[in-house]
Amino acid sequence: MAPGGEAVLVAVEGVRSPAVGISRREVHLCGASFARRHPTAEEIYVVLAGSGRVRLDDELVELTPLDAVRVSPGVTRCFEADSDGLEVLIFGPRVESDGEIIQHFWAGE
Repeated sequence: MAPGGEAVLVAVEGVRSPAVGISRREVHLCGASFARRHPTAEEIYVVLAGSGRVRLDDELVELTPLDAVRVSPGVTRCFEADSDGLEVLIFGPRVESDGEIIQHFWAGE
């Protein structure tokens, strides 16, 4: 389980792509997850189930099933689930050591 009550499952083995990764993230808690930023990687998030929102730097985007969000390199992102949780599928490049965890992002600290 990742910080913020999240389960993260990575599904790169079955895809057999040296360049593209896929993972599934579940935000279980009614509250914000940990924030992260990728300096060079672009990602696409697709909501599979549940509802909530994602904060992209200073922008707040409401999410419902089948919504898709593109996150540019350098943009900090943090998900918040409603009471029904939030499950997203993430598509992005397979880049080693490109992620950075951002503390206290949702609170604006």
